[in-house]
Amino acid sequence: MAEHVLQRRTSPDPAAASALPDARPAVVRPAGGAVGDAASPEALDRLEGAVASLKQQASIPWLRQALSAIQQDDWKNAAEHARKALDLDPGNGFGWWLLAIACDKGRDLMGALECYEKAVALLPELPELANDLGRLAFQLGQMDVAEKLFLRFLAGRPGDTDGVNNLACALRDQERYGDAVDVLRPAIYANPEAALLWNTLGTVLNEIGDMAEAVTFYDEALRLEPTFAKASYNRANSRVALGDVAGALADMDDALPGMALESERAMTEFGRSTILISSGDLAAGWDAYEARFDPHFADAVQFVCEAPRWSPDQDLAGKRLLVYGEQGLGDEVMFANVLPDLIEALGPEGSLVLLVEHRLVALFQRSFPGAEVGTYSTFRVNHRLMRGSRFLETVAPVDAWTTLATPLRRFRRSVGAFPNRERYLQADPGRVEHWRRELAAAGDGPKAGLLWKSLKLTAARRRYFSPFEQWRPVLETPGVRFVNLQYGDCAEELEQARAAGFEIWNPPGINLKDDLDDVAALCCALDLVIGPANATTNIAAACGAPVWLVSTPDAWPKLGTDRYPWYPQARVFNPPAYNQWTPVMAELAGALRTAF
Repeated sequence: MAEHVLQRRTSPDPAAASALPDARPAVVRPAGGAVGDAASPEALDRLEGAVASLKQQASIPWLRQALSAIQQDDWKNAAEHARKALDLDPGNGFGWWLLAIACDKGRDLMGALECYEKAVALLPELPELANDLGRLAFQLGQMDVAEKLFLRFLAGRPGDTDGVNNLACALRDQERYGDAVDVLRPAIYANPEAALLWNTLGTVLNEIGDMAEAVTFYDEALRLEPTFAKASYNRANSRVALGDVAGALADMDDALPGMALESERAMTEFGRSTILISSGDLAAGWDAYEARFDPHFADAVQFVCEAPRWSPDQDLAGKRLLVYGEQGLGDEVMFANVLPDLIEALGPEGSLVLLVEHRLVALFQRSFPGAEVGTYSTFRVNHRLMRGSRFLETVAPVDAWTTLATPLRRFRRSVGAFPNRERYLQADPGRVEHWRRELAAAGDGPKAGLLWKSLKLTAARRRYFSPFEQWRPVLETPGVRFVNLQYGDCAEELEQARAAGFEIWNPPGINLKDDLDDVAALCCALDLVIGPANATTNIAAACGAPVWLVSTPDAWPKLGTDRYPWYPQARVFNPPAYNQWTPVMAELAGALRTAF
């Protein structure tokens, strides 16, 4: 049993700060959220008994019909019957409760939220309602609200396992990891057979970055409940981070049959695809990666285009193809590796319409002068991410559309299919010369651009980035002039370096976050760019600049290798194990001393 691990302090280690690279598929989240189902047979039995206890109300027949429709998963009629009950009695809390369930199950989450709030106000004595509303708040990302509601539920149902789990998940997702463990520890001692709680404790360790101990907790959950699909899924993600790809794939295969909801199956299919890609099985991986378009997948984006979607088995010659950028900005740059192949396949009679993040338009238009390059907009409709573009109104109709990663299924089905291409993006030559003059005026010695973090640094993401303090051996390299390339707020780190006697030169007149065309030119003017895989290092490498990437053991863009096949000239420095930054920084510093 894994109880002994509970004795250890479970809070983020400042020396292990980290973050996910910008250029990666949508984050694979732990499967350990708020549990319970307002429409479960047990919940509906309680609700049916409560409705039966009502006396002499004209709304009762409609309430019973609404309840019957919910029992048959007929959310539309359930909502209609509940509304008819409420027309007769707007103050009936059970009517609002039934309508909330119907809206929730019908994916009208905001409607459900409003109905649950009214039901809770009218039926304050029923703790189940607080739990239902808390789960909905959790789905909507309102973790502070969810926390209060779960506490209210537990006040009425002390020690309830589902309630403890839900409260711990709300605390975890507010990055209050110690508080989450404090909630889980006594509940696990009281209910050591509760696999659900062991799994949730594993997700807390996973978020902190302690994958080995997370696996310990998932092992215990699966010992108690061998068919616990979510624990298998979670263990898979921790195993791949620890380098056990075969074990991770076996866990994903075990998890799939047990995922009851379509959303869970889609999440698992997507997670499995990223493991296949990480293992280097690109043919299977890219095909499976299409799971990101499954409408049941929480992070799925719906792309707006009237033309049919292109399939990799369809001929491209002479076609007019629309390609949408997808995922993060770094992903767009990295996936653009395939655009020269796509343009060649379209041929002289074909044409390309390319939609990218607005900060990339100038760089991509210069790099692909034959393409029509515009930007897109991303927005939400009923909690579903949509991506469209008014630019399409200004250009001729297209024959088909796709997204940047999909052509990889045709042109990059193995690591050997990646070309030894010097560059595929072209920085502005005039601005490159401008920055060479600026750098020359900044002093003697080679100039090395430096980055160390991502713009988004949640506690869970920080584990993928070495903390700034670990860069000291690199900054101590004699004769090298370091140039700041870090976008976002980095004043504290720059001052920290200055106080330690290291001056990192700030290039004048450039916004390192938004002026990406000029950032590309600056990177190409430098003697070297050093940093983790974020937007800037991807741009630099795609433009052919000399780049040293500080990676992590489970970085999927390495595609099962120890390098980045996307960028042949990039040198990759891999730590020996997860969160072990000292050896890789020493290696990096040693390499820098002999590079110039």
